Amino acid sequence: MDIEDVVRQAEEAGVELIEFLFVDHAGTIRGKLTHVDHLRSRMTGGIGLTPAMMAMNMLDQLQPIPEMGPVGEVRLIPDPDSFRVLPYSPGVGSMMCDLISLSHEPWEACPRSFLKSVVRQAEQMGIGVMSTYEDEFTLAKLDENGQYVPIDEALCFSSIAMDVGNPVILDIMRALKAQGIQPEQYYPELGHGQHELSISPTDLLTAADNQVRYRETVRAVAKQHGMIASFAPKPFANEAGNGAHIHFSLWDKEGKQNLFWDPADRYKLSKTGYQFAAGILRHLPGLVALTCASVNSYRRLNPRSWSSAYTAFGPDNREAAVRIASTFWGNEEKSMNMELKSSDSSANPYLALGAVVAAGLEGIRNDWHPGGTLEVDPASLTEQERAAMGVVRLPSTLAEAVDNLEADHFFDQLLGDLRIRSYKAVKRSEHAAFAEADTEFELKHHFYKF
Repeated sequence: MDIEDVVRQAEEAGVELIEFLFVDHAGTIRGKLTHVDHLRSRMTGGIGLTPAMMAMNMLDQLQPIPEMGPVGEVRLIPDPDSFRVLPYSPGVGSMMCDLISLSHEPWEACPRSFLKSVVRQAEQMGIGVMSTYEDEFTLAKLDENGQYVPIDEALCFSSIAMDVGNPVILDIMRALKAQGIQPEQYYPELGHGQHELSISPTDLLTAADNQVRYRETVRAVAKQHGMIASFAPKPFANEAGNGAHIHFSLWDKEGKQNLFWDPADRYKLSKTGYQFAAGILRHLPGLVALTCASVNSYRRLNPRSWSSAYTAFGPDNREAAVRIASTFWGNEEKSMNMELKSSDSSANPYLALGAVVAAGLEGIRNDWHPGGTLEVDPASLTEQERAAMGVVRLPSTLAEAVDNLEADHFFDQLLGDLRIRSYKAVKRSEHAAFAEADTEFELKHHFYKF
C-alpha cells in the first residue's frame, strides 16, 4: 500500500486515531498516536521520539547510554503495509514503525530495521523464511484483595476450561482474523487459566508484526470481558509458564520448495535444516538473552518443565531447545518445520526473530552439524552423557544469559555497537532491580506488563 491507500482505508473505516507502534529493548510495546487529519504528513515526516526510549527498562528506569539521553531525536516512520483497523478499539487503527534517524537512515538501535537486514541476508543466500510465534497466555481476574486469580482451575486440555474460556477466545479469534491473522489451533494448557492459540506462519517481518498485534489483541479483548491477559513467562510461581515458541521453515526464493524437506532422511529433515539448527544451538546460550528476555523468563526455563533448558535437538522432543516438528499427514513437505522452545513473549520479536534466523544462517554458511539427535529428556542423562553429545545447560538467570551474549562475539557484529550496548544495559538493570525485590514484586510487574 501507499500513503493514499492508508488514508482512504482509514477514512472509509471511520478511523480517527492511528497508533504508531514500536517495541523497546524491554519488550514493551510503546507508541504515539496521530489524528487522521494529519496522517499524510505524519507518514512522510514521522512522529518525533526521544532516543531515550530505547534505554528504558521495564520499570521505566532510564539507563545511562550517552546516545540515548535528553539530546537528540529519531522519527517513528510507519510501514503502510502494516496498517490495520483495530476491531477491539472503535475509531482506532495501527501501524508498525521503523526508528529513522534525522539523516533519513535506519537508526542503529531500530529493532524492526535490524530484522529487515536479516531478511536481506537470507535473500542474498536465495532463502525466504516463514515463521510464526506459538503463544501461551494466562487469563485472570482481580480478586477483592487486588490479587490476580486464574479464571479456572481446570486440567490441561480440559473441556471445562474450554467452556470457561469460550466467549473470550472466540472474540480473540474474530479480532485476529479481522486484522488478517489466521488462527489455527486452540486449547487450554497445563496452568490454571492458561491458554494456547496458534496462528499461521508468514514471512519473517510480518511474523514479528503479528506477534505485536497478537499481544495487543489478546490483552484488549480480555479486558472487554473483565479479564487480564498475561503473557508473563511465569505468571504464578507454582503454575506452568507461558512460552512463545518460534516455528520456522526456509524456502527457495520463489517460495515453492521447502528447504527443510528431505524425504530420504530419517526425520525428513534436509542437510540445510541440520545446518540451520546447528547455528541456533551453537549460539543459544547467548541467544536466550534475546528470546527469553526477562528476569521472569528464567523461572520457566528449568529442566523437566517442558520449556527446553538444554541445547538439545531432536524429533518431537519437547524438552529439546530445537524440535523437529512432525509433519501433517497429506501435507508433509509444506508443513515441515522446526521449533525453538526456549522463547517467550517478554522478548522484542524483531530482535529475537532476527537473531534466531541470523544464527541459523551462519550454521548454513559454515556447514555446521548439530550433533546427535536426542530422543530422551536431556535431564535424564548424566552430566557426562550430555557433555559427550555437546548438550549444555542454558543460563539459569537473565544476568547469566547477558554474560553469554557478551562473550559470544557473533552478536557484536550482528547487532552493532549501539544496539548491543543499550540492550545489555537495559537487561542488566532489570536483573539488578528485581534482585533487590521479593518474588511478589517480580510476579506482579511481569504479570501486568506482559
